[in-house]
Amino acid sequence: MPQMHSKQPLSAGIVVVAAGRGERAGASVEGPKQYRMVGGKPVIAHTLENFMTWEHAAHIVVVIHPDDEALFDKALRHILSATPIEAVHGGATRQQSVLAGLRHLKDKGISHVLIHDAVRPFFDHVLLDRVADALIAGAPAVLPATPVADTLKRADKTGTVLETVSREHLFAAQTPQSFAFDTILAAHEDAHKSGRSDFTDDASIAEWAGIPVTIVEGAADNMKLTVKRDIALADNRLSSSALPDVRTGNGYDVHQLEPGDGVTLCGLFIPHDQKLKGHSDADVALHALTDALLATCGAGDIGDHFPPSDPQWKGAASRIFLEHAAKIVRDCGGTIMNADVSLIAEAPKVGPHRDEMRANLAEFLGISIGRCSVKATTNETIGFVGRREGIAAIATATVVFRGARD
Repeated sequence: MPQMHSKQPLSAGIVVVAAGRGERAGASVEGPKQYRMVGGKPVIAHTLENFMTWEHAAHIVVVIHPDDEALFDKALRHILSATPIEAVHGGATRQQSVLAGLRHLKDKGISHVLIHDAVRPFFDHVLLDRVADALIAGAPAVLPATPVADTLKRADKTGTVLETVSREHLFAAQTPQSFAFDTILAAHEDAHKSGRSDFTDDASIAEWAGIPVTIVEGAADNMKLTVKRDIALADNRLSSSALPDVRTGNGYDVHQLEPGDGVTLCGLFIPHDQKLKGHSDADVALHALTDALLATCGAGDIGDHFPPSDPQWKGAASRIFLEHAAKIVRDCGGTIMNADVSLIAEAPKVGPHRDEMRANLAEFLGISIGRCSVKATTNETIGFVGRREGIAAIATATVVFRGARD
C-alpha cells in the first residue's frame, strides 16, 4: 500500500494536452482531432468546459501546437464559462508538452495538478471528485483506470498467438492522471535531464521516479478519441443528447408611397402608379426579413450594417442586404429553416406574384422554395396603409444553430 500523508486542501492546476497532430484520425479541414466538431463544438471545448465548472480547478493551462493558435482561439469562442484559460506551446512528444504545461504552473501556488488528454471529452465531475478525494487523502499520484475485461493474447511478429495473458490485476489507464504538483514536476524534470523521452503517460514517469501510484475507479465513457470512427460516434452521442438551438427572429419595416411607376417587393418589380420611397430600392419585404435574420444571432439591424446615410447604398438592390444577413447567420453556425413575409398593402395585388416572390427568397437565402412563405393582406382602408400612403411588412425567420455561437 502506498504511504498516505495527512489530509490536505486541494488547489488544482489543470494541464490539458492538445499539441498532438492526431494522424490516425485522418486529415480534416477542421484541423487535428482535438478541434473537430462534435455535438456542435470542438472536442477541446467540451473537455475544457468540464474542468472550468469543477470547484477545485484553480488554474487551467492548455498545451497547444505552435501552428494551432488560430484553431485554439476559435475553439475558445464556443465555451460559455468565463474562467480564464492560458495556453503554452508544446514539444515534439507528449512528455515534452506536459513538462511545458507543468513549468507554466510552477509559480501559481497550486498544491496538485491534473493532467488530461484534450481528446477525452466524456469525463464528468464524479470522476474528478474521486480523483480529488484520493489526492486530499494524501496519495501523491492518482490514476483513474478500468479493469481489463477482454481476453488478452500475446503474439509474435507474424500475428501468431504465443500465449494467453492473464487479465487479473490488469487495468486500462485513463486521464486525468493527478499528482502532488511539486512531486510530479520534479519527476518530469529528472526524466528530462536523464534524456528519457519514451514515457507514454505521466503515471509511468511517477513509477520510474519511485512515486507510488494509487488507482481509483475510472469511467467506462472516458474514452480517448483516436480514429475517425471515434469522432463520428462522439458527434452522434453529443448531438442526440443536446437540446436543439432553434431561434426565431422577427422584423418589421414600413416605407412611404409616392407617385411613381412601380414597387419592388421580395426582389420583384411590380408595375404600379406609385413607388416606395427609400435610400435603396425600398424593398420593404426584404428589409423586414433582413432584420429577422439578424435577430436570430444578435447581430443588430439593417441600419447597423447598411446605414442610409452611406451614399454607396443609394438605389441598391435589397437582396444585397438579405444575402449579407444570411451569410452572418451561417458564419455563426446557423442553418436557415424558414422565412415568412407578410405584406400589408391596399395595392398592388400580391397574389399573382406570390410564387415568383417565394422563388426569389429561396434564391437569395439558398434554401428550398418550400421553406419560403409570402402572404398579403389589406388594412381595410384604415390608417396610413388604408389611405395608400405606405406599405408595411412583417417577417419571421427560423434558424437552427450548431452549439454556442461564435
